[in-house]
Amino acid sequence: MELEALTKHLSYGRLAIACCALAVVCSTAAIGARYRSNRHAPPRHEQSHPIPYPNLELPLQVSGSQYEPLAWANVSGWNDDDHLAAYNAFRTSCKPIAAQQGAPADSKALGGSLRDPCRIAKGLDLGSGAKAKEFFEQNFVPLRISRLGEDAGFVTGYYEPVLDGSRTQTDVYNVPVYRRPSNLFVRGKTQASVGLPNSGPVYRKIGRRKLVPYYDRGQIEDGAIAGRGLEIAWLKSQTDLLFAQIQGSARIKFEDGTTLRINYDAHNGYPYTPVGRVLIDRGIIPRDQMSMQKIREWMEQNPDGAKELRRQNRAYVFFREVPLSDKDEAVGAQGVPLTPGRSIAVDKALHVYGTPFFIAGELPIESEQSKTPFHRLMIAQDTGSAIVGPARADLYFGAGADAGKVSGRLRHNMQFVMLVPKGLDPVARGHKLPIPDERPSAKIAKLFPQTDPQKDKPADVPTATVAKAGSKDAAKTPAAKDAAPAAPAATTSVAQSAPVAEPVPLPVARPDIPQPEKRRTRRTRHHRDQ
Repeated sequence: MELEALTKHLSYGRLAIACCALAVVCSTAAIGARYRSNRHAPPRHEQSHPIPYPNLELPLQVSGSQYEPLAWANVSGWNDDDHLAAYNAFRTSCKPIAAQQGAPADSKALGGSLRDPCRIAKGLDLGSGAKAKEFFEQNFVPLRISRLGEDAGFVTGYYEPVLDGSRTQTDVYNVPVYRRPSNLFVRGKTQASVGLPNSGPVYRKIGRRKLVPYYDRGQIEDGAIAGRGLEIAWLKSQTDLLFAQIQGSARIKFEDGTTLRINYDAHNGYPYTPVGRVLIDRGIIPRDQMSMQKIREWMEQNPDGAKELRRQNRAYVFFREVPLSDKDEAVGAQGVPLTPGRSIAVDKALHVYGTPFFIAGELPIESEQSKTPFHRLMIAQDTGSAIVGPARADLYFGAGADAGKVSGRLRHNMQFVMLVPKGLDPVARGHKLPIPDERPSAKIAKLFPQTDPQKDKPADVPTATVAKAGSKDAAKTPAAKDAAPAAPAATTSVAQSAPVAEPVPLPVARPDIPQPEKRRTRRTRHHRDQ
């Protein structure tokens, strides 16, 4: 019995050892099969981003512009300016900015970022230029800005004309100054709106629902809206009215010694055509001699030609009375009084009112041939239909004939430096952008050719380019100035960044290749036969 029990025990032990051995063999075979299978499988390339690589938002974007961060020491002429005068003009703009609540109504590069420096300025009643200079350097960073592909901005000048007029129509004063008609409509605005947009479609209502384009200049001069009680005052000539409309405001002196101030209120919806450009294109006045004085002289000497010339500009401006005395300055589009020599009109579609711009170069301030150094910090407080572009400004010089002479001869290229609140510093914000994945090698890209799913779609052209500070590579291309009547053609353009090699597409992970089940089955049957 003992022998039989011992025999059974040994049989069970052998059976257990055989089972363990069989399990080891099966595991080894499975591992070997997987190794041999993976040895022939194609390599995989794991990617962390979809193709194409997502477009990341730049730290600061001004449509159609390029900008270069600067150090204050590299801002030419910065130390020579009267910073206290600029600071006082900036504080004037800060009153409506600091009163704003909530997010800005429209999306622009600076957005509501000016509120922080404005709140600081509200509590600082500075009395020296050194303190004002320190304020700007502590709260802003300078960016040289220009239109994409150009190396400079462009400036013109404007002023407030002082015109002789009458409250009633006479033989001498027979040109009406119209207020906004009641049948003029702008989408999204009501008749109670003050200061309608100076660009965009404008309609005239016929009946209850039908809307058609409003009358143009020729139709209005021919009496399309006459006799409807829209006359604010009467002027001597259509030329006086035209220049008041170009400037956007005027002072009308009456024979009794009183003064009426008028300001822009609406327009008729047609694009502004500079009459000076028409005279240049026709060869009547050379480009280098063009000025508002030259235009006025030609119109006075050619009344018939002046009528035809005016009608080339189909745009027409309507005014409103403003309660200002002779001592008060004209009110800009921001709703604050302008400061002569410190206020500028900018492109409202791109810039925020209250933004400081340092403008540097040479201007004919003293005379038509003089080259007076001009290095001045200006504040954006106004706009105009002809002011288009990121580095385009109209410099305000005040009221009267002298201001008109200076502003009338300005058509010059200048350097623009935009002061950006430190909260929007593009250099600091750019450091937070994620770094893209490394490009795969050419060999990997060749092994895994890719078809970009969006290659057939129109490419998005970037509207803002950030130039690296201190970049020395330059690509010169000609550019034309078309934002002003007598803008000279640009002869140089801005330095471009170094050329970037064509990107190699990122490969996608290849799909798993199914394993050959037949070989695995045959191998399993072989072990079972053993």
